Amino acid sequence: MKIYSWNVNGLRAAMRKGFMQWFRRARPDIVCLQEIKAQSDTIPEEISQIKDYHLYLSPAEKKGYAGTAALSKKPAISVKKKIGKPKFDQEGRFLFLEYDDFYLFNTYFPHSRRDLERLDFKQEFNQAYLNFVKKKKNKPLILTGDFNVAHQPIDLARPQQNKKNAGFTAEERAFADELINKHGWKDTFRELHPRSEKYTWWSYRFNARERNVGWRVDYFLVKDKKLFKKVKKAQVHDKVEGSDHCPISLELAD
Repeated sequence: MKIYSWNVNGLRAAMRKGFMQWFRRARPDIVCLQEIKAQSDTIPEEISQIKDYHLYLSPAEKKGYAGTAALSKKPAISVKKKIGKPKFDQEGRFLFLEYDDFYLFNTYFPHSRRDLERLDFKQEFNQAYLNFVKKKKNKPLILTGDFNVAHQPIDLARPQQNKKNAGFTAEERAFADELINKHGWKDTFRELHPRSEKYTWWSYRFNARERNVGWRVDYFLVKDKKLFKKVKKAQVHDKVEGSDHCPISLELAD
Protein backbone atom coordinates (compact mmCIF):
# COMPACT_ATOMS: atom_id res chain seq x y z
CA MET A 1 0.00 0.00 0.00
CA LYS A 2 1.30 3.43 -0.98
CA ILE A 3 0.00 6.44 0.91
CA TYR A 4 0.98 9.95 -0.16
CA SER A 5 0.59 13.32 1.51
CA TRP A 6 0.93 16.67 -0.24
CA ASN A 7 0.24 20.27 0.66
CA VAL A 8 -0.86 21.44 -2.79
CA ASN A 9 -1.20 25.14 -1.85
CA GLY A 10 -4.42 25.44 -3.81
CA LEU A 11 -5.84 22.38 -5.57
CA ARG A 12 -6.96 24.30 -8.64
CA ALA A 13 -3.51 25.90 -8.94
CA ALA A 14 -1.87 22.48 -8.57
CA MET A 15 -4.11 21.15 -11.35
CA ARG A 16 -2.74 23.81 -13.67
CA LYS A 17 0.80 22.78 -12.69
CA GLY A 18 0.49 19.09 -13.52
CA PHE A 19 -1.23 17.48 -10.53
CA MET A 20 -3.12 14.94 -12.65
CA GLN A 21 0.00 13.91 -14.54
CA TRP A 22 1.73 13.28 -11.21
CA PHE A 23 -1.31 11.42 -9.87
CA ARG A 24 -1.42 9.06 -12.83
CA ARG A 25 2.30 8.32 -12.48
CA ALA A 26 2.21 7.84 -8.71
CA ARG A 27 -1.00 5.77 -8.67
CA PRO A 28 -1.42 6.11 -4.90
CA ASP A 29 -3.70 3.85 -2.90
CA ILE A 30 -4.47 6.92 -0.81
CA VAL A 31 -3.36 10.51 -1.17
CA CYS A 32 -3.96 13.07 1.58
CA LEU A 33 -4.03 16.70 0.51
CA GLN A 34 -3.71 19.87 2.56
CA GLU A 35 -4.42 23.53 1.83
CA ILE A 36 -6.81 22.71 -0.99
CA LYS A 37 -8.32 26.22 -0.88
CA ALA A 38 -11.55 24.96 -2.44
CA GLN A 39 -15.14 24.30 -1.42
CA SER A 40 -17.15 21.23 -2.38
CA ASP A 41 -18.69 23.09 -5.33
CA THR A 42 -15.37 24.38 -6.67
CA ILE A 43 -13.44 21.09 -6.78
CA PRO A 44 -12.32 20.52 -10.39
CA GLU A 45 -14.40 17.85 -12.13
CA GLU A 46 -11.24 16.05 -13.16
CA ILE A 47 -10.62 15.42 -9.45
CA SER A 48 -14.17 14.63 -8.35
CA GLN A 49 -14.66 12.18 -11.21
CA ILE A 50 -11.42 10.19 -11.03
CA LYS A 51 -12.37 6.62 -11.85
CA ASP A 52 -11.97 4.00 -9.09
CA TYR A 53 -11.22 6.58 -6.37
CA HIS A 54 -13.34 7.93 -3.54
CA LEU A 55 -13.03 11.63 -2.76
CA TYR A 56 -13.30 12.94 0.80
CA LEU A 57 -13.36 16.66 1.53
CA SER A 58 -13.05 18.85 4.61
CA PRO A 59 -13.17 22.40 3.27
CA ALA A 60 -12.79 25.52 5.37
CA GLU A 61 -15.86 27.69 5.92
CA LYS A 62 -13.85 30.62 4.58
CA LYS A 63 -13.58 30.46 0.80
CA GLY A 64 -10.15 30.05 -0.74
CA TYR A 65 -8.55 29.10 2.58
CA ALA A 66 -6.97 26.00 4.16
CA GLY A 67 -9.00 22.77 3.80
CA THR A 68 -8.04 19.11 3.50
CA ALA A 69 -9.00 16.28 1.18
CA ALA A 70 -8.19 12.66 0.38
CA LEU A 71 -8.50 10.37 -2.61
CA SER A 72 -8.69 6.68 -1.79
CA LYS A 73 -9.02 3.54 -3.91
CA LYS A 74 -10.72 1.72 -1.07
CA PRO A 75 -13.72 3.39 0.56
CA ALA A 76 -13.20 4.49 4.14
CA ILE A 77 -15.37 2.77 6.75
CA SER A 78 -16.00 6.10 8.43
CA VAL A 79 -14.93 9.72 8.03
CA LYS A 80 -14.66 12.50 10.61
CA LYS A 81 -13.99 16.13 9.76
CA LYS A 82 -14.14 17.68 13.21
CA ILE A 83 -12.53 17.16 16.59
CA GLY A 84 -15.08 19.15 18.54
CA LYS A 85 -13.31 22.52 18.70
CA PRO A 86 -15.31 24.93 16.49
CA LYS A 87 -12.55 27.51 16.03
CA PHE A 88 -10.30 24.78 14.59
CA ASP A 89 -13.01 22.71 12.88
CA GLN A 90 -14.23 25.68 10.82
CA GLU A 91 -10.86 25.89 9.08
CA GLY A 92 -11.15 22.43 7.53
CA ARG A 93 -7.85 21.24 8.93
CA PHE A 94 -8.88 17.68 9.83
CA LEU A 95 -9.79 14.58 7.87
CA PHE A 96 -9.91 11.37 9.92
CA LEU A 97 -10.39 8.21 7.88
CA GLU A 98 -11.07 4.73 9.23
CA TYR A 99 -10.03 1.61 7.28
CA ASP A 100 -10.13 -2.08 8.13
CA ASP A 101 -6.65 -2.24 9.60
CA PHE A 102 -5.83 1.34 10.64
CA TYR A 103 -6.91 4.92 11.10
CA LEU A 104 -5.41 7.68 8.95
CA PHE A 105 -5.40 11.24 10.26
CA ASN A 106 -4.73 13.92 7.65
CA THR A 107 -4.09 17.33 9.20
CA TYR A 108 -3.08 20.80 8.05
CA PHE A 109 -1.55 22.51 11.08
CA PRO A 110 -1.76 26.31 11.41
CA HIS A 111 1.21 28.47 10.56
CA SER A 112 2.25 30.64 13.49
CA ARG A 113 2.98 33.46 11.02
CA ARG A 114 6.03 35.60 10.53
CA ASP A 115 5.39 37.82 13.53
CA LEU A 116 4.23 34.81 15.60
CA GLU A 117 0.82 36.40 16.02
CA ARG A 118 -0.79 32.97 15.72
CA LEU A 119 1.63 31.04 17.91
CA ASP A 120 -0.82 30.85 20.84
CA PHE A 121 -3.53 29.65 18.47
CA LYS A 122 -1.22 26.97 17.12
CA GLN A 123 -0.20 25.80 20.59
CA GLU A 124 -3.86 25.44 21.54
CA PHE A 125 -4.46 23.60 18.26
CA ASN A 126 -1.55 21.26 19.00
CA GLN A 127 -2.99 20.35 22.39
CA ALA A 128 -6.46 19.72 20.96
CA TYR A 129 -4.88 17.54 18.28
CA LEU A 130 -2.91 15.55 20.85
CA ASN A 131 -5.99 15.04 23.02
CA PHE A 132 -7.92 13.73 20.02
CA VAL A 133 -5.12 11.40 18.93
CA LYS A 134 -4.66 9.93 22.41
CA LYS A 135 -8.27 8.71 22.43
CA LYS A 136 -7.89 6.61 19.26
CA LYS A 137 -6.81 3.21 20.54
CA ASN A 138 -8.96 0.65 18.73
CA LYS A 139 -6.69 0.40 15.68
CA PRO A 140 -3.18 1.44 14.66
CA LEU A 141 -3.08 5.11 13.71
CA ILE A 142 -1.08 6.87 11.00
CA LEU A 143 -0.60 10.62 11.39
CA THR A 144 0.21 12.67 8.32
CA GLY A 145 0.03 16.14 6.88
CA ASP A 146 1.74 19.50 6.94
CA PHE A 147 2.74 19.99 10.59
CA ASN A 148 4.27 23.41 9.87
CA VAL A 149 7.26 22.70 12.10
CA ALA A 150 10.79 21.47 11.49
CA HIS A 151 11.57 19.18 14.39
CA GLN A 152 15.38 19.09 14.43
CA PRO A 153 18.18 21.26 13.00
CA ILE A 154 18.72 18.65 10.28
CA ASP A 155 15.17 19.35 9.11
CA LEU A 156 15.91 22.79 7.69
CA ALA A 157 18.72 24.32 5.71
CA ARG A 158 19.42 27.25 8.05
CA PRO A 159 18.58 26.33 11.65
CA GLN A 160 20.71 29.00 13.31
CA GLN A 161 19.05 31.84 11.41
CA ASN A 162 15.55 30.51 12.16
CA LYS A 163 15.66 29.74 15.88
CA LYS A 164 12.97 32.29 16.72
CA ASN A 165 11.06 32.15 13.45
CA ALA A 166 7.71 30.54 12.70
CA GLY A 167 8.05 26.81 12.26
CA PHE A 168 11.22 26.50 14.33
CA THR A 169 10.37 28.20 17.61
CA ALA A 170 11.09 26.40 20.85
CA GLU A 171 7.35 26.11 21.52
CA GLU A 172 6.59 24.46 18.18
CA ARG A 173 9.54 22.11 18.40
CA ALA A 174 8.49 21.16 21.95
CA PHE A 175 5.23 19.81 20.53
CA ALA A 176 7.13 17.66 18.03
CA ASP A 177 9.32 16.46 20.90
CA GLU A 178 6.24 15.58 22.90
CA LEU A 179 4.76 13.54 20.08
CA ILE A 180 7.96 11.73 19.20
CA ASN A 181 10.00 11.50 22.40
CA LYS A 182 7.30 11.43 25.07
CA HIS A 183 4.42 9.65 23.37
CA GLY A 184 6.50 7.38 21.15
CA TRP A 185 5.43 8.37 17.65
CA LYS A 186 8.04 7.45 15.05
CA ASP A 187 8.93 9.93 12.32
CA THR A 188 9.07 7.30 9.58
CA PHE A 189 11.31 9.23 7.20
CA ARG A 190 13.83 10.11 9.91
CA GLU A 191 13.79 6.54 11.27
CA LEU A 192 14.68 5.15 7.83
CA HIS A 193 16.94 8.03 6.77
CA PRO A 194 18.62 9.30 9.95
CA ARG A 195 21.13 11.58 8.20
CA SER A 196 19.17 12.64 5.12
CA GLU A 197 18.83 16.37 4.52
CA LYS A 198 15.77 16.37 2.31
CA TYR A 199 13.15 19.08 2.53
CA THR A 200 9.43 19.28 1.75
CA TRP A 201 8.82 23.04 1.60
CA TRP A 202 10.65 25.98 0.03
CA SER A 203 9.80 29.65 0.02
CA TYR A 204 8.78 31.09 -3.34
CA ARG A 205 11.22 33.92 -2.66
CA PHE A 206 14.93 34.19 -3.43
CA ASN A 207 15.00 31.06 -5.65
CA ALA A 208 14.90 28.99 -2.47
CA ARG A 209 13.90 25.76 -4.19
CA GLU A 210 16.56 26.03 -6.87
CA ARG A 211 19.12 26.60 -4.11
CA ASN A 212 17.50 23.89 -1.92
CA VAL A 213 17.11 26.25 1.03
CA GLY A 214 14.15 24.39 2.46
CA TRP A 215 12.38 22.89 5.45
CA ARG A 216 11.02 19.42 6.19
CA VAL A 217 7.62 20.13 7.71
CA ASP A 218 5.51 17.29 6.25
CA TYR A 219 5.48 13.95 8.03
CA PHE A 220 4.17 10.42 8.35
CA LEU A 221 4.16 9.35 12.00
CA VAL A 222 3.46 5.80 13.23
CA LYS A 223 3.30 4.53 16.80
CA ASP A 224 2.07 0.93 16.62
CA LYS A 225 5.07 -1.45 16.59
CA LYS A 226 3.43 -4.03 14.33
CA LEU A 227 2.45 -1.37 11.85
CA PHE A 228 5.91 0.21 11.93
CA LYS A 229 7.42 -3.17 11.03
CA LYS A 230 5.35 -3.06 7.84
CA VAL A 231 6.92 0.23 6.74
CA LYS A 232 8.93 -0.59 3.62
CA LYS A 233 9.68 2.94 2.44
CA ALA A 234 9.24 6.51 3.65
CA GLN A 235 10.17 8.99 0.94
CA VAL A 236 10.37 12.69 0.18
CA HIS A 237 9.64 13.33 -3.50
CA ASP A 238 11.51 16.61 -3.74
CA LYS A 239 11.76 16.55 -7.53
CA VAL A 240 7.97 16.76 -7.92
CA GLU A 241 6.83 20.32 -8.56
CA GLY A 242 3.39 21.91 -8.60
CA SER A 243 3.37 23.53 -5.16
CA ASP A 244 5.75 25.16 -2.69
CA HIS A 245 5.65 21.76 -0.95
CA CYS A 246 6.53 18.40 -2.46
CA PRO A 247 4.73 15.08 -1.85
CA ILE A 248 5.88 12.58 0.76
CA SER A 249 4.97 8.89 0.82
CA LEU A 250 4.72 5.86 3.05
CA GLU A 251 4.80 2.35 1.64
CA LEU A 252 3.43 -0.49 3.75
CA ALA A 253 3.87 -4.22 3.24
CA ASP A 254 0.73 -6.37 3.06
